[in-house]
Amino acid sequence: MGTVEEFFGLSTEESEYIKLKLALSEALIERRKKINLTQAPLAKMLKSSQSRVAKMEKGDPTVSGDLLVKSLLAMGADKKSIAGAIA
Repeated sequence: MGTVEEFFGLSTEESEYIKLKLALSEALIERRKKINLTQAPLAKMLKSSQSRVAKMEKGDPTVSGDLLVKSLLAMGADKKSIAGAIA
C-alpha cells in the first residue's frame, strides 16, 4: 500500500492542485445551493450546459480551475470567500 499520490505517480504540486480544484468544486455546490439554484439555471447563467455544471461539481479533470473561479464569481462570490474555500 501507499498514498494516492504514490499510486498515481503524482508530484506534490499535482496533488495540491487536485485538492485545490476539489475545494473549488465543493464551494461551487455550496454557493449554488445557498442561492437556491439548480444546475440547469446555473448553466444558463454561465452560458453552458447542465452536464458541464455537473462535471464542475464532481471535480472532473476536464474542468479548469479558471472556470470554477469564474463560475463562483458569477454567482456572487468574492475574493475572500473563494480564498476561504481553498485555504
